[in-house]
Amino acid sequence: MLFVGNSYLYYNDIPGIVQALADSAHGEKLSVAVVAGADLALIDHWNEGTARRVIAEGGMKWVVLQQGPSSVEANRDTLRIATKLFADVVAKANARPALFSAWPTASRREDFPRAIESYRLAAGDVNAILLPVAAAWVTAWDRTRALQLYADPLHPSVEGAYLSALVVYAQLFGKTPKGLPATLRLNSGRMLVIDPQTAALLQQAAAEATERQ
Repeated sequence: MLFVGNSYLYYNDIPGIVQALADSAHGEKLSVAVVAGADLALIDHWNEGTARRVIAEGGMKWVVLQQGPSSVEANRDTLRIATKLFADVVAKANARPALFSAWPTASRREDFPRAIESYRLAAGDVNAILLPVAAAWVTAWDRTRALQLYADPLHPSVEGAYLSALVVYAQLFGKTPKGLPATLRLNSGRMLVIDPQTAALLQQAAAEATERQ
């Protein structure tokens, strides 16, 4: 699995959490690679070329594509353009593209519906898998507004990263996220520990968001 994106992904190691969840559930190692950089949009990755080269080398099943929330029209347009460009390369590598639906900043929560729509449109353009991460955040807040899913005005907290990884796992593997571990050792050596009650709530939110797709 290859992740292409920006600091949304690596701030609290969403790819590493996905890997640990899959390893715990399947008893075998999931290989995860990441091409990411601060403030990069997908069109930046396309123009820079590294992600394209890694995809062309082949050997992956999924390529997860992520940029910012893309709720404004110009960013939506570039998201859709870049997704189409990457989709051709992904198809030639016999992989499947997946769109990581990113959340807006903490000060722009009213942008969630448009951000969600942007990724839905981009996924629909190329028959990609939609990873409804932003929708899962909304679903979790519907259960309790007290959840701290942001670590700062932009990046995910540990809970936000865990919820996002649950969505990726559930949608790509077609498995329920309910009952997955709340404590994980990542390949980096870091221990991820979520309060069990909070973990159950996040797992339920991820399940509901993915089931609606």
